[in-house]
Amino acid sequence: MGNKRVAIVGTGQTFHKSHRPDVNGQELINEAVAAALKDAELTMDDIDGIVIGNMDHFEGINYVDCWSVDGSGGFMRPIIKLTTGGTTGSTLAIGGYHMVASGMFEKVLIIGWEKNSESDTTGAITTAFDPIWDRLVFAGAIAGLAAEGQAYMHKYGITDKDAARVSVRDRRHAVNNPHAQLRKEITVEEVLASPMLSDPIHLLDVCPRTDGACAVIMASEDVAEKICPVPDWIIGCANRHTYNYVGDCNLGNIDSMRCASAELWEKTGIKEPRKELDVIELYQPYSFAGILWIEALGVAEPGKGSRYIWDGNTDMGGELPINPSGGVIACNPIGATGLIRCAEVALQIQGKADARQVPDVNLGLSTGFGGCFWTDLILHSKQKPE
Repeated sequence: MGNKRVAIVGTGQTFHKSHRPDVNGQELINEAVAAALKDAELTMDDIDGIVIGNMDHFEGINYVDCWSVDGSGGFMRPIIKLTTGGTTGSTLAIGGYHMVASGMFEKVLIIGWEKNSESDTTGAITTAFDPIWDRLVFAGAIAGLAAEGQAYMHKYGITDKDAARVSVRDRRHAVNNPHAQLRKEITVEEVLASPMLSDPIHLLDVCPRTDGACAVIMASEDVAEKICPVPDWIIGCANRHTYNYVGDCNLGNIDSMRCASAELWEKTGIKEPRKELDVIELYQPYSFAGILWIEALGVAEPGKGSRYIWDGNTDMGGELPINPSGGVIACNPIGATGLIRCAEVALQIQGKADARQVPDVNLGLSTGFGGCFWTDLILHSKQKPE
């Protein structure tokens, strides 16, 4: 027992769509599970435990760990549900990591999923908040993000054109990802001409609602290298679920990401994330986040994020490619979204990302976002940690 090194040895995703009427939830989950097992060349008999989660109040299904066993393979196996709002997918990954690192399990199957076509996303998010203090003034995810965007614009003087450049980047990258929902390039002009949802956010600034699932298999150091020729080693993680009430958030300066990244860089010895990281998969549900959140990570100086992006540094071929998969703006099955970020960095480390592969990836970061501007961070490495 205790403090074992952990690696990702297999990943699997569905083909994500706005509506998957061809499958029910269990069948959708099973698509990702089957793909991950195939990738790792394992069977369910090799799996010691399962971690699963989604935004359970979206579909109105409680005890998803029990309900999903026909799809997850969880019959007569230890299985636990974790759900933390938008951070669910990344929380699942961190939870699975700790279960393997502790020595509790040798091989863990981690599953995130969502059928957003069967839910009222805005209604579910709004009614999840405190009925006295938050609900009456909180109009779902878009308005909360718009308030953050406005605060940042006011502080640093950027415009919606700067944010549009982020959407253009991610949608261009998504063309190379067969799993992405939205696989069509857009222009800055098209973003600015799209309908205004909540000032300053246009329709093409935000993520879609997606049906999809993702599965990741983590294994202990005792077996990881026997299963996978190039394991993706987890060398550190950090999280901050900082606030309980939306009104307490420090809009325009995402404290949770700033504090979590400071902890992660200190724990792992990262001095200059911009130069030391090779790729980031950023849980970025709208374009303005692509600017101010890289500042919170220490990749760009405060107020300088948009310039860093305009200069092409975060494009494929740039200094630090961000979201080679197309990110959340191209695909968002919420309970799976953070786990997809984790899986995509694993593919980059393993050199298995095909047309979206960044050359020579040795160190990558995946992130999760949700709730009252919460943050999860996972640092991935090709080198086994000491």
